Amino acid sequence: MNAIHTSPAAPQSVSLIGAQQNDLLRALSREDLLALFGDLELVTLSEGKHLFDYGDAVEYTYFPTNAIVSLQYVMEDGATTEIAVVGREGVVGVALHPTERASYAAVVQTAGYGYRLKTSLLREVFYTGGPLAQQLMRYTSAMFAQLAQSVAGSRHTSIEQKLCRWLLERLDRSLSNELKVTQEMIANMLGVRRESITGAAGKLAQEGLITYRRGCVTVLDRDGMERRAGSCYQGRVSTTGTQSQRYAA
Repeated sequence: MNAIHTSPAAPQSVSLIGAQQNDLLRALSREDLLALFGDLELVTLSEGKHLFDYGDAVEYTYFPTNAIVSLQYVMEDGATTEIAVVGREGVVGVALHPTERASYAAVVQTAGYGYRLKTSLLREVFYTGGPLAQQLMRYTSAMFAQLAQSVAGSRHTSIEQKLCRWLLERLDRSLSNELKVTQEMIANMLGVRRESITGAAGKLAQEGLITYRRGCVTVLDRDGMERRAGSCYQGRVSTTGTQSQRYAA
């Protein structure tokens, strides 16, 4: 790895605090984060930016802070379906083999910031073991559990439940109860017709769970949304390998 930066104490502390907005990085001790810090790069993640696409070599691993990234599977006909969403609780682009290619596309859905690390350096850190390697394994295990739950839920739940889960997953990773989304975006990510989302959103609004205006959904009743989602939602993936019902700021 590169040598640790020897900038003045105050600026370095501010930068470390910024990196700790990502849960995985925050879980590291100060010493472990300092050892990694010289190779972390703060980057702007603009809405719609493709961090990588299906089949790409994954050059960088991203640790979002306030950005939200959608992981999407691309069908042969070009249609996309969202398979997972990652925010400040996680990491995007873990490739542990030099010849590994991306099996999905990673697209920034909510603009913000994140820290990126060259994937080659992440591999070095992972194979030497230590706290970050342990956190990555726990996170990956929890992510697989959530994916399995989502797949099962998509086959046995109503469109209203799917919509509740989709909104709650973003609410977990947002700093407010307002979500900048469109019905067309939701329909594309869930693989359903826009009319289905319009009808489902109307029902949730009638139940007092959300309000909707063009391009923005406001969640009014978080607990009610969770009850409405049922078993297809169990909260965000945590860095401890468990499911968390609330986003701990």
